[in-house]
Amino acid sequence: MTPLRRLLILLAAIVTTAPAFADNGPIVASPAGRVQGREQGGVQIFEGIPYAAPPVGPLRWRPPAPPPTWSDVRPATAFGPACLQPRGGPATIYTDPPPSMSEDCLTLNIWTPASAAKAPVMVWIHGGAFWGGTGSEAIYDGSAFAARGVVVVTINYRLGVLGWLAHPELSAEPPDGVSGNYGLLDQIAALEWVKRNIAAFGGDPTNVTIAGQSAGGLSVLYLMVSPPARGLFAKAIAESSYMVTTPDLKRAAFGLPSAEEAGEKLAAKLRAPDVAALRAMDGGKLTDAAAMAGFGPFGAVDGRILPRQLVDSFDRGEQAPVPILAGFTSGELRSLTALLPPEPPSSDAYEAIIHARYGDLANAFLKLYPANALHESMLAATRDALYGWTAVRVVTKQAALGEPAFLYVFDHGFPSADRAGLHAFHASELPYVFGTLERTPPNWPKAPETPAEAGLSDAMLDYWTSFMRTGQPRSSRGPDWPQYDKAGVAMAFQAQAKLAGNVLPGMYAFHEEVMCRRRAKGHQPWNWNVGIASPPLPPKGSCP
Repeated sequence: MTPLRRLLILLAAIVTTAPAFADNGPIVASPAGRVQGREQGGVQIFEGIPYAAPPVGPLRWRPPAPPPTWSDVRPATAFGPACLQPRGGPATIYTDPPPSMSEDCLTLNIWTPASAAKAPVMVWIHGGAFWGGTGSEAIYDGSAFAARGVVVVTINYRLGVLGWLAHPELSAEPPDGVSGNYGLLDQIAALEWVKRNIAAFGGDPTNVTIAGQSAGGLSVLYLMVSPPARGLFAKAIAESSYMVTTPDLKRAAFGLPSAEEAGEKLAAKLRAPDVAALRAMDGGKLTDAAAMAGFGPFGAVDGRILPRQLVDSFDRGEQAPVPILAGFTSGELRSLTALLPPEPPSSDAYEAIIHARYGDLANAFLKLYPANALHESMLAATRDALYGWTAVRVVTKQAALGEPAFLYVFDHGFPSADRAGLHAFHASELPYVFGTLERTPPNWPKAPETPAEAGLSDAMLDYWTSFMRTGQPRSSRGPDWPQYDKAGVAMAFQAQAKLAGNVLPGMYAFHEEVMCRRRAKGHQPWNWNVGIASPPLPPKGSCP
């Protein structure tokens, strides 16, 4: 190689790796260090800021360590890579592969009004079943909220086996004797970073709302009961969350193996004799192999990060005493049909199975989910057992604490979704909440570009913004949203926002009774084992 060619290659490498500063991008001097972002339409955007050390090498499966420090101005004009997640798989309406993935992924992104000062802050936790997703997805762009005066923070957190593995050897490493929940600890570390730094970006660290959808909504519930997260947020928004059974770290319970046992079984399937062998595996290959082996990323009840089952914590009133806005979509399961069992051959077969599985509650089940509308009943039963019951339970328990609690149902359809049988599908409210109707994934049904669609989005942005600012959701584009009470008044987002009383009569009481019986007997989970997939329900006397 000639000296000239060596010089050209060296210059190319320098150009490729040099920080990509904007010519006149805004610079913020935060306690973490100075960062330079970019400005667009009066909104300042800072991307890819590390909030914890890279969880790689010996830091794999350890609590997040303090972030790196820097003395120069750090460029913040490019998103960090997504956390490692399985590659391939069938395409769905949610498929939107991140441009890059890495085990070094603990970064966050900030959208802030150019002149913000003590603005309300939303920390958004993405969904994806704890297997996928990233805070940089276009649908989560925070510009519309920032234009309304909100500082938006989106985060990455460890996913899959890298974020949620528990194992006896891992539990033996720290003084507290627990493992797992690393993704949840990442979320807490991000909230701690926000508390220390967000004032420099114009946010109010005393007015932080945690918000998330699906697994992000479940994360919100985890954070509400997690002692290390207490005091890091002032409000909560839980969209399509699910208060289902959580594995215990060290003992089998509710029909589930312990989280440590699940970790041991995974290691055996991967032919890894110990944790050292697991740590030596390539992160991407390990993530793919764990998914293929059927590993289920989930929190673990460890007595420290998650003290007890979510239902128990909320029953005891141990959750954070903060205002909450929670809800679900009417068509949750239309895009999640993999959660449904095969449909029985006839209505008669359906009724016979329900009577065999639900005993004295069979007639109540069939009244809610009748055999003469078999497919719709199966969709509704699982929707309610996972999402509807959870939303009502959360606002009920929060109201019992004396906190403002607001319930919604998203029941909006538009032509392309309805033609595909996806009316108000799981996550369909997100582009309306974020004002990103034009930024949905490639296979997502496209909403028409009409004033009506934009108006519904504006109303939801108003309500969410008002809640984050004051704890009371208000909009000039819709009715005043009353606090949830025993009458079950909710906001229904259909063609427009309107009030709806007594949402799904009888639904909450029925699924509360089912959960109570299963919890009392201790040998069945309460999750998607619903309807014809239900084991025989424990008898009436088993529930106090």
